[in-house]
Amino acid sequence: MRHIAIVGSGPAGYYTAEAAVKKWGEDARIDVFDKLPVPFGLIRTGVAPDHQSIKAVARRYEKTAIGETVRFVGNVAVGEDITIAELGELYDAVVLATGAPVDRALPIAGADADNVIGSAAFVGWYNGHPEFAALDPQLSGKHAVVIGMGNVALDVARILAKTESEFAGSDIVTHALDALRTSSIETITILGRRGPHQIMMTPKELGELLHLERARPQVDEADLPPVDDDAALEPGQRKSVTLLREFAALPAEAAEEKPLTIAFDFYASPQAILSEDGTVTAVEVERTAIEAGRAVGTGETYRLPADLVVTCIGYQTSPIPGVPFDERAGRFANDEGRIGPGLYCVGWAKRGPSGTIGTNRPDGYAVIDVVDADIGAGSDKRGRDGFDQLARERELDVVTFRDWQKIEEAEIAAARAGAPREKFVDIASMIAARGE
Repeated sequence: MRHIAIVGSGPAGYYTAEAAVKKWGEDARIDVFDKLPVPFGLIRTGVAPDHQSIKAVARRYEKTAIGETVRFVGNVAVGEDITIAELGELYDAVVLATGAPVDRALPIAGADADNVIGSAAFVGWYNGHPEFAALDPQLSGKHAVVIGMGNVALDVARILAKTESEFAGSDIVTHALDALRTSSIETITILGRRGPHQIMMTPKELGELLHLERARPQVDEADLPPVDDDAALEPGQRKSVTLLREFAALPAEAAEEKPLTIAFDFYASPQAILSEDGTVTAVEVERTAIEAGRAVGTGETYRLPADLVVTCIGYQTSPIPGVPFDERAGRFANDEGRIGPGLYCVGWAKRGPSGTIGTNRPDGYAVIDVVDADIGAGSDKRGRDGFDQLARERELDVVTFRDWQKIEEAEIAAARAGAPREKFVDIASMIAARGE
């Protein structure tokens, strides 16, 4: 019997569990750990609440989670409640699927001003992550600046721009909906160091900006490369740039019909955050030019008014005591997923925050192939029986998948009209909803 511990119950964790079941069937016992009492990680707290079709992938993970072979072990913080070394003593393999939940720091002066918020925190706030539910961003000003040119930046801009009616059918949490309802924001500037040909935004997400009730996208035609240059782009990127050209061609009358502007500011590198009395007032920006694929400062500077700044410049993995960490790359140090004897990583924890949710599936299958080659038929370790004994000794309040189903039932029952659920945003409420 092979005993496998997977740390993290998001996409990478469940795809790895799925791969283990397909590889070994009943000859394995797989425990999927999560520090929260609720599973699915990024699907629950990272995917935008108005993208319910993407969140539906969790139903696939449920098929893996229901049964004897795979077990959800929630409300257990690895590194605190149990160490990596202790897991290694109990299980034949420990696979870290912890994702990249920490914002990369914006390395400019003034970035610590009030109302300058990283995207992990901001997204966690409107998605009801317990660590960020009390964030309370101030939306009383007119100007928001979103730093970054990826899909997360688009998510943040879109959420800030939507009307209350546009959130129908979403699972945005009530505290965020209440704050957005009274928002005074009139302009959202998406700031990027490079140009349209270097954006990381996908066509689907860009296209959504054309259908907002009160907001219109805006691109300066002067920022667009010659149309003929688009031919060198791969098809998805070409489609994204085509949408930017559509934004630039929108008639001026659109400003009268839709008063909120989502402006794309290309070739713009933030240099400093300016503030008064500790609260952000503006972003100092340097104009850039592309040289050999890199954004190089031109010396030309200007200021963007900003009452709220959200940085969407990437994420990194949280270190775990006793696990080698690559500080520069912001992930666990590994060789094709192998960290050391019996210790592995997968997904963003392995390769950094790149790729889509689906990218984690082949990653999960690949790491199980590595594990299989290393551990063979297993080495008669105690696995979950050993963990259960340790949990009793330490009085850990473990949340099972059946417990999670009770929590989910309570969230569905508490949903406002038209919403799929009302998430509990603190751990105590989750535990209470589980019942006895």
